[in-house]
Amino acid sequence: MMKSIPRPDLHRQLAEGLKRSPILTILGPRQCGKTTLAREFCRGRQDVVFLDLESPADAARLAEPLLYLEKQSGLVVLDEVQTMPAVLNVLRVLADRDPLPARFLLLGSASPELMNKASESLAGRVEFLEMGGFNVHETEDDQDRLWWRGGFPRSYLAPLDDDARIWQQDFTSTFLERDLRKMGIEISPAALRRLWTVCAHYHGQIWNSSAVAGGLGESARTVGRHLEILSGSFMLRLLQPWHENLMKRQVKSPKVYLRDSGILHSLLNIPSLDALFAHPKLGASWEGFVIEQICCAAPRSQAFFWATHTGAEVDLLLFHRGRRIGFECKVADAPKATKSMHIALQDLSLDEIFVISPRPGTYPLAPKITACGVGEAIAALHRQS
Repeated sequence: MMKSIPRPDLHRQLAEGLKRSPILTILGPRQCGKTTLAREFCRGRQDVVFLDLESPADAARLAEPLLYLEKQSGLVVLDEVQTMPAVLNVLRVLADRDPLPARFLLLGSASPELMNKASESLAGRVEFLEMGGFNVHETEDDQDRLWWRGGFPRSYLAPLDDDARIWQQDFTSTFLERDLRKMGIEISPAALRRLWTVCAHYHGQIWNSSAVAGGLGESARTVGRHLEILSGSFMLRLLQPWHENLMKRQVKSPKVYLRDSGILHSLLNIPSLDALFAHPKLGASWEGFVIEQICCAAPRSQAFFWATHTGAEVDLLLFHRGRRIGFECKVADAPKATKSMHIALQDLSLDEIFVISPRPGTYPLAPKITACGVGEAIAALHRQS
């Protein structure tokens, strides 16, 4: 049996969310551990009804969802809710009852936008908790393994790197050929795989829709729709640019990142961690890994990147607890403060910049500029919360 890694921060957020809201929805990619988290949270409780909507038996219970759900009390868990979006309209009615006999925990693998605007139908009644794979604190700072294999539990916990790679390849195929259809998305798996692979090569770069569409022989509209599907199912992160009212030409197109570093390395056919350190995508891989770790650690903060056409940039700009924090990602043993960082500090009125490298240890590089590891940067964010 595969061992389990405790995820206390998620347990705490789950408990707090269910106290605040009649409906809590945990969103995240397939196989990131949502069901395991929910079952661990419910362990020992006697007032839980757990329904897996991919199970024919459980789905049959909801043939008349209002009739079944209105009789329940305590906590009702609906797993893979994106496969039955009609249930959401029923939950809107049930969440308005007073007194409230039951609260609902929904688990989904698609964004509300991909689920026909679920957030609109449940507006004011639902709270969202976004969940990803393991993070550096949950894995006790086993950073190289997490970076190389990614955060999906079955990949990270696999006995061997070869086992992790086989799981990644199977996950990619299953997602394209089966999971999307279960979400009601009919699309050519081959076409989406081509775009996903292109995105892996664009990882960390400014997205150029026209160039990608031309290279794939598809319309920009089709590429945009496919990109929306990959983003809405938590495979991609489209990091939007931030614009200040400056007398400078600023980049206005998003950057694209694969959210899981292990899937990135699989799609790029990088055979080992040693090979990654010699690969042209090394810096981009580290940048994406750090950005995903930071964004998941501060899910309610606004995240952007900033760049000018003259070369000044910040890899990640986070608006966190009323502060403006910049993050630069450097694969270097001894990163240094650069002219670009000083420009960003001044032009964006940043409170501080963290320069994050794979080597742990915190030390100042210049006023308001600190070098540190990714775990230490996350700890600093938590202290500010």
